[in-house]
Amino acid sequence: MKKLFAIARYASIMLFMSGACLMANEKAAEAAAAPPDISVFWVLPFIGILLCIAIIPLINAHFWEKNLWWISLGVFCVPMAVIFTVFMGEQLRELSFEKALDYVSFIILLASLFVISGGILIKGSLAGTPKVNAIFLLIGSLIASFIGTTGASMLLVRPLIRANKDRVRKSHVIIFFIFLVSNIGGSLTPLGDPPLFLGYLQGVPFEWTFRLIPQWAIACAIVLVIFFIFDTIMYRKENLPAQQAVSGEKFGIEGKINLVLITGVVLIVFFQGLLIKQVSWWPRFGPQEGGMALLLILSLILTPYKSDLRQRNGFTFAPIKEVAYLFAGIFAAMIPALYILEHKGAALGITQPWQFFWAAGSLSSFLDNAPTYLTFLSLAKGLNLSRDIILNDGGHVSTMVLTAISCGAVFMGANSYIGNGPNFMVKSIAEEQGVKMPSFFGYMVYSIAILIPTFILITFIFFM
Repeated sequence: MKKLFAIARYASIMLFMSGACLMANEKAAEAAAAPPDISVFWVLPFIGILLCIAIIPLINAHFWEKNLWWISLGVFCVPMAVIFTVFMGEQLRELSFEKALDYVSFIILLASLFVISGGILIKGSLAGTPKVNAIFLLIGSLIASFIGTTGASMLLVRPLIRANKDRVRKSHVIIFFIFLVSNIGGSLTPLGDPPLFLGYLQGVPFEWTFRLIPQWAIACAIVLVIFFIFDTIMYRKENLPAQQAVSGEKFGIEGKINLVLITGVVLIVFFQGLLIKQVSWWPRFGPQEGGMALLLILSLILTPYKSDLRQRNGFTFAPIKEVAYLFAGIFAAMIPALYILEHKGAALGITQPWQFFWAAGSLSSFLDNAPTYLTFLSLAKGLNLSRDIILNDGGHVSTMVLTAISCGAVFMGANSYIGNGPNFMVKSIAEEQGVKMPSFFGYMVYSIAILIPTFILITFIFFM
């Protein structure tokens, strides 16, 4: 009996120890699977790069232009990339690699449209009168949804600058161009702006974005009317004749083959989204980027960098290099901000459409508006609201909330130079062409004075 009792006691001890080990292993596995809780202080590098963009050019613009590349890469991009890919765990490593691929895709898209549009010369005796400028902005606002805000911006900004070359007061023309063509105009199709394209990949029907026509129309109309009044005042202050002296050059387009290549970029983006939705094994990264890079190279072969056409267009690689350096630091520094938003966003208490509009918009003003859109879309799915729109993963979201998220992410990307990719690109091209653009804070004076009241009005009309 004593032996049996000893055996039983030994067996019970072993069972207890085994159970304890299993529980410890389960807890360890749960701890490994649980998302790491990182401090909000990791957002400081992102705030730091924003302050650099805003303050250093005011103190010493020449220093900023000359040293931008190593400040962005050496101070922000490389340190943040190393920390979050090596020391912060598997989930943050995956997010870092995902953002790296997003950055490559983002830069290739911008570069392809920048290089291809640089081979298109729109000729003609266009005078930069308020009427002509307003027509430019209206056309850009209409086509941005179909060739993308980046495509429309790159296509139209140079002829708009040339039309206003004789004017002294013209920086406001470029600012309103960023408002309308580089942002608000891209609201009506998934091709217009990256957030809407990601929504399409998530299962939002392609044609759904046409529901945003009322919001798009009112926002465009308000901003365009304000522009026309303001530009008329500025134009009259210069005492220019009603019709500026023109050279008599007839309207025409040189480098038409590049229009075909721009269409090719748009089709690549469209079919990439279609194939991802329809073909389970289709890669999310690679085919689109390779196709756009090929069209970029083809453009440089057909209209070489040293060609007379590009020289007359004032084309150089300086703007795209500046954007590539700057956004490398921004993409790396925003990783912890996006991570915290994704895992703690529910604590914000956002449940109403107007809250989604302002929360998604405010963060899209400074963060990449595409992942911000996805974060708030995930938050909306978790609220278990009406089943208006069924997404690919079986989640659902109400039409009103999705409208608010979409408008916030697209419209409010215009609130700062870094709210959307084309913004800083347009600024760089304008400055290269001799237009003195306002500082980071100077631009935001315009956006706060003009856009914020417009968005408040849209809130009361559509989201309250």
